[in-house]
Amino acid sequence: MTGSRAAAALGAALCLAGAADPADRLANPSQEARARSLFRETRCLVCQGQSIDDSDALLAGDLRRIVRQQVAQGRTDAQIRAFLAERYGDFVLLRPPFSPLTAILWLGPFVVVALGAGILYVRARPRPSEPPLSPKEEAALAALGQERRT
Repeated sequence: MTGSRAAAALGAALCLAGAADPADRLANPSQEARARSLFRETRCLVCQGQSIDDSDALLAGDLRRIVRQQVAQGRTDAQIRAFLAERYGDFVLLRPPFSPLTAILWLGPFVVVALGAGILYVRARPRPSEPPLSPKEEAALAALGQERRT
């Protein structure tokens, strides 16, 4: 293994170790598994693009402790999500619930795609052809052509 690969592997292991402090783990393996599942669904409010399972931020550690406490108290996953959303807002959930406030987040991509498809359809459809000239119009056009040549 080259030095850069070893350094990358060591860095990845350290990141994972920081996100999963063994001293904080729940004694019951099924409860710990539930907590870890909830970690992956909860956004780190500092990092914003990561779950609290992936983040090393202090706030993420606090959120992991809160989730573990809630799991240990016997709350359901839905109750824990509701507690977090009530305390920190729906933004703390990586998959926020559908509501009037989050409708743009959920429906926005579909609206953009539909608008794009509509624009493509309008621009790509064949244009109606012009109606043919009447005999009177053809005669007037021929007369204009004759005047131009002379």
